[in-house]
Amino acid sequence: MPKKRPREDNEFLNRPGPRQRRRRSFLGGLFYFLWLPPIRYTILLALAGLLVWWQWPALTGLFGWGLLFVAAAIITFIVQMKRRKLPSFILRFNRWLGAAAFVLAVWGILAIFDMGGEFGSALIMEPAPVVDILVITGLFIAGLILVAPKVCLKLGAKFFSWLGSQFQRRPAKVPRYLEKQLANERAAMPAHIELHPKPPIEEKPPMPRVMEEPVVRPEKAIPKSPLVAPPEREAATRAPAPAPTTQELRQVAQEVWKKYGQSSDLVTVDGWKLPPIEILDTTPEIEFSEADNVQRAKIIEDALASYGVEAKIVQINAGPTVTQFGVEPGWDRKLRERKERDRNGDVTVTLEEVSKTRVKVDRITSLANDLALALAAPSIRIEAPVPGKSMVGIEVPNTSIGVVSLRSVIESSTYQKLQARSKLSLALGKGAGGEAISGDLSRMPHLLIAGAPGSGKTVCLNAVIGCLLLYNTPFDTRFIMIDPKRVELTPYNSIPHLATPVIVDTKKALSILRWLSQEMDQRYQKLASAGARNIEGYNRNREGSDKMPYMVLIIDELADLMMTSFDEVEHILCRLAQLARATGIHLVVATQRPSVDVVTGLIKANFPTRISFAVASQVDSRTILDGTGAEKLLGRGDMLYMPTEAGKPRRLQGCFVSDSEVERLVYFWNSQKEQEAAPIKIEEVAPPPTMGGRSGQQEDPLMDSARELMGQHDHISTSFLQRKLHIGYPRAARIMEQLEEETGGDIGGGEEEDKLEQ
Repeated sequence: MPKKRPREDNEFLNRPGPRQRRRRSFLGGLFYFLWLPPIRYTILLALAGLLVWWQWPALTGLFGWGLLFVAAAIITFIVQMKRRKLPSFILRFNRWLGAAAFVLAVWGILAIFDMGGEFGSALIMEPAPVVDILVITGLFIAGLILVAPKVCLKLGAKFFSWLGSQFQRRPAKVPRYLEKQLANERAAMPAHIELHPKPPIEEKPPMPRVMEEPVVRPEKAIPKSPLVAPPEREAATRAPAPAPTTQELRQVAQEVWKKYGQSSDLVTVDGWKLPPIEILDTTPEIEFSEADNVQRAKIIEDALASYGVEAKIVQINAGPTVTQFGVEPGWDRKLRERKERDRNGDVTVTLEEVSKTRVKVDRITSLANDLALALAAPSIRIEAPVPGKSMVGIEVPNTSIGVVSLRSVIESSTYQKLQARSKLSLALGKGAGGEAISGDLSRMPHLLIAGAPGSGKTVCLNAVIGCLLLYNTPFDTRFIMIDPKRVELTPYNSIPHLATPVIVDTKKALSILRWLSQEMDQRYQKLASAGARNIEGYNRNREGSDKMPYMVLIIDELADLMMTSFDEVEHILCRLAQLARATGIHLVVATQRPSVDVVTGLIKANFPTRISFAVASQVDSRTILDGTGAEKLLGRGDMLYMPTEAGKPRRLQGCFVSDSEVERLVYFWNSQKEQEAAPIKIEEVAPPPTMGGRSGQQEDPLMDSARELMGQHDHISTSFLQRKLHIGYPRAARIMEQLEEETGGDIGGGEEEDKLEQ
């Protein structure tokens, strides 16, 4: 058998010869030469030129001079493809479409002069010269709108506003003889009387001068920028505006009634005139510097990067009190070194990404103090995450706190939509991004407000009362106000909405709470007899005094009532909070001591909607909100609002209501004496017979058995009652205290035995 040759020998025999190698090297070199970019582009350009020269009559007849535009479009496409910028056709499609519209307009102009070929003739359709001009003009306008849409919108808005001003009715000119007569009458009047000319019917009456220039703190008007020179700030704070006196407030209120109370433009409901929105002040808003916010965003990114946290600022929301920076967490990357050796023997080290995971939110929240140090801020609050958004909110205080007027929130579309559905709509304030926030008291259904003294609780109560007074008549809503501090709610004493004058005595306040509990039971009986489920169904077909009014109980300081009678106040408040919603009774309770002995667990459970202003410690914040955050608030209206449906509180800047605005509202309603709402008979209700003792604690059912034991033995003790009655030590101690209060002496002869047992 012949042996097979080795594989190496076969390969050696199959190798090409010298002639074959020369032929292949020649063809490869020729192909390489032709594929060089200059030679390749020259060949393609020559072929394109030959094709154009071959079809030149047909192309010129089809496109005319527009052939230049076609060539420019082809060259542009090739250049964009060469530079790898084809996505720009999608990202900036409006500009490319606008450029195409401009080219078509110029092509149409060439077609008018018979230079556009068949395509240009088809473009302008050639029915008439007027139509040609309209087509070209439309293409030019479309191109302008597509290239610069924002500029076109601004120009269009200015044009329509100018056009509307031209059609406005101008006031008629007063004849000269009337001007002379009026001048003589003004000269004859005393100097201290100011004459206000009567406005025409078509125009709205002007606002008084005091309302046009509301009292604003000087530091509020300074732009929020750290670049303001210290002398300017000192000059602004040296001259504070004097507070208006009571006489000045009444004078302003009288002017308001003269201007607006007798106007025919007011809305009348059930014979009552509702106050106009112009009765409230307008506060100028502070313009925030975008450069400062961008600089602070850069500081936050650098500070996080220095601690090894990759993050990026994706959103900046500038609010009146704080600016919220939306931080998107980056990636935590794991890298691996990869060494490669090139042909020269040099070693190159490259980093290869092995895996990546999102940065944990806890790593950002743990750097709160470090970020505050980097930003030179007193404190910052981190909301992780922002509800409804995939980012972490870092709230940084502004250099100056802006004032949010009640009128600005009421005029917002959010509040107007809510007010159209509910009569108990409340304007709360503005959020971290400057958006208006409002709430519905009928859905809350009760509101609990807490905060340190001077943090803004009373101003919040005034805003709640002001919102209800603007859109509710005495037939719609009645108030019961309890003010143990005697100075906060007493200015509302003369409004017709009050069911009883403002209560300042705590003993009378307890009687009012008992009466309100009985009123709730009577309302349930009325609803049952009328076949209605709630107050809305009862008032559906009733008007005026036949309606059942909403009853709003406002307590300015809950701690004083709890100190008077803890058990009874807690029992009545919880009962009202649980059952009074259907009858139209709602509670608004405020306290400056959010401790567990005032805001108990039962009260918190029945008040799901809460507002917390600045508090002293985390313990107070957890008491009112079940979480931290309120201890970092800035005060002066800065608050956390936790509605019923939300899982986390939301930071707001509350509405500011001045004393002059309160005086105007009170005077406006007090000046309407044409009809009065039916007074509500409030009788003092005695405490139930089961309530006894000096603290109003409930009598134990085993008191009779304890009295029998006291009559059978000379001396009894707490442990003796515990053994005989088979009860625990705390209950036995309470029974022992009640027995001592009844007898007026010390009946415990076995106290030493109790101490030994304990």
